[in-house]
Amino acid sequence: MDDAAPQDPTLHEAGELEALRRFLPLLPAGDVTDIGPGDDAAVVRAPDGRFVVTTDTMLEGADFRLGWSSWHDLGWKAVATNLIDVAAMGARPTSLVVALAVAPSTRVSALEAFARGLADAIAAMAPGCGVVGGDLGTAPHATIAVTAFGDLEGRSPVLRSGAKTTDAVWCAGGLGLAATGLRHLFAQAQDEAAMPFAAAAERLRAGAHGRAVAAQLAPVTPIAAGTLLADLGATAMLDVSDGLALDAARVARASGVRIALERSGVEAAAAEALAMGAPLEAALHGGEDHALLFTLPQGARPPVELAGHAVHRLGRVEALADGEQPGVTLDAAPLEPRGWDPYRAVER
Repeated sequence: MDDAAPQDPTLHEAGELEALRRFLPLLPAGDVTDIGPGDDAAVVRAPDGRFVVTTDTMLEGADFRLGWSSWHDLGWKAVATNLIDVAAMGARPTSLVVALAVAPSTRVSALEAFARGLADAIAAMAPGCGVVGGDLGTAPHATIAVTAFGDLEGRSPVLRSGAKTTDAVWCAGGLGLAATGLRHLFAQAQDEAAMPFAAAAERLRAGAHGRAVAAQLAPVTPIAAGTLLADLGATAMLDVSDGLALDAARVARASGVRIALERSGVEAAAAEALAMGAPLEAALHGGEDHALLFTLPQGARPPVELAGHAVHRLGRVEALADGEQPGVTLDAAPLEPRGWDPYRAVER
């Protein structure tokens, strides 16, 4: 055992009980938690009588690289990318269950940094939400699984299938920035063997493209805007996680309409990425923006900013002609519903 081991042992050296003793006190309890970590299951109040639930996994290699992401980044991103799905239903996030599988050689300090990332992201984007349980296991490659819950607080859920003809199409949050950051990481932060180069990633993060890299590694998502938009009368909503074109097509298919995007609106939402030299493709097909795409009845106008995120009008909802299939257009030209697909090699 090296000199640092007593203060920062590996999980193998510390064991599960010691690791959890240091991990669990760092997690926020949450406003509706009756019983949190420590028993076989948590008990969480659901005043509405219903709850929204979603789950997701983050896999080392496929979804993140430890050479680029810190453990704090990973905890932060786990919150940001899961709670935005709760928000997209028009619900307030209330609790998370987090499972983490890592190599036994992982330091306990990494586990603590992950917990602090969870707590810091909740404090920044979803105060009152709690981490109420989970699991700690071993795996040759790090795996993070998150289940998130939300309270509709008496609202009807906002579905993808609610977009109506003549509705306007909007988004809260920027487009294209995360894909721009990822492209810079692939181009400038891996070695000849395509292995992530941590020092180069840190330089990128501190440089001119730092906001793009941060949008990829530790995004700030408009979680608090979900309930505000539901109260404003949003007819459809979803998290833009796989690219605007692909996710807008999901709304079009669910609602049986055409989503008619306007280039000027998309460019406005993607202005920061475009200013860094990114092509419009990054906004249309790049993915991992985690903006909220939503539709509002004609005449309803949201604030220019919600939960600290700019709001942009992207286009409108149109009726289909007889025999026409639902889809997406950009300035009236058909737009291919292409984006991130985990089962296909899609350039991002």
